[in-house]
Amino acid sequence: MHALAQPDEPAAHHHGLSTITRDFVTRSQLGFGEPRQARLGAQPRIRHVTCGSGLNGRSPRIVPVGNARRARSLGAVVVPPPEKTTPPPPHRGRVGNLVGRLALVALLLAVVAGGAWGLSVFNRREVQATDPPFPVPFQEVEPGSAAPDSAGQVPPQASVTGETAAAEPLTAWAVGLSAKIDVPARALRAYAIADLIMRSDQPSCRISWATLAGIGRIESHHGTIGGLKLGEDGRPSKPIIGIPLDGSPGVKAIQDSDGGVLDQDTTWDRAVGPMQFIPTTWARYAVRANGDGNPPDPQNIDDAALAAARYLCSDGRDLATGDGWWTAVMAYNNSVEYGQNVYSGADAYARASQG
Repeated sequence: MHALAQPDEPAAHHHGLSTITRDFVTRSQLGFGEPRQARLGAQPRIRHVTCGSGLNGRSPRIVPVGNARRARSLGAVVVPPPEKTTPPPPHRGRVGNLVGRLALVALLLAVVAGGAWGLSVFNRREVQATDPPFPVPFQEVEPGSAAPDSAGQVPPQASVTGETAAAEPLTAWAVGLSAKIDVPARALRAYAIADLIMRSDQPSCRISWATLAGIGRIESHHGTIGGLKLGEDGRPSKPIIGIPLDGSPGVKAIQDSDGGVLDQDTTWDRAVGPMQFIPTTWARYAVRANGDGNPPDPQNIDDAALAAARYLCSDGRDLATGDGWWTAVMAYNNSVEYGQNVYSGADAYARASQG
């Protein structure tokens, strides 16, 4: 029986027997320095051993690793395990962990962005499915050359006083047209009532509700400027009061004329209501549209529309002619661009009402 070579002994030949190889790989072989066995403090691993080391000329007998203790008692020679050819996977370390986390964050951001894009597409399709705003093309009409197209007639049986029971046909007309031209039905009803009253009081003027709507569009977007809403009483959800007429650049200077009663300003006058009347003009042309005996209210769109019609029809103007229409509108606001904007709205509303 041959003595087994210890791991710390140098490899040697024993009596012509097969070479005994240490069962460890030194760190110098791996490129590190000190032996791996010494660093790990582990015993040599035995995969298999040979017994009968060829003294009698026979090949050594291979004993399974599980029988290593028995093999040693039989004088077996320890055979080291074969060297591994596949290196262990490298340790990822902090840099690898950081890269992995960044990749995960990027993936999450991509998922969120994809979801947001899908939601935006869905919402965009919903918006596109709704009816677009009523188009009002701007028309550069030469002042005095033409009047807007003739508007469709309001129901002849409608009440000129605005009483609820008798005005039902007028309300139905306003609701139907409102859906086509994006003008509040309550405002359309006020313009139509003013049209009917002027047909009775001053038929030669031939003013149309469409012209009043064209002015209301520019002055306050029919009483809804800034997100306001017209109530059933004809008043906006908040009083509409313009800038002080204090002589600033592009603004005429008009000192207070009403003690701040209408415009809440005791220094300068301001235009008020859906049709933007200054207090002096309002005092001259205002009439209570429903005839209930109360004083006219510039914030009430019925009263404001009728006062505007009376002002436009003053001095015997005929608004069915180009000259008469432009003279009236330029008296309301002496600006060619203003007149063209009013013309554009009035003409678009009139044409839409004919269909």
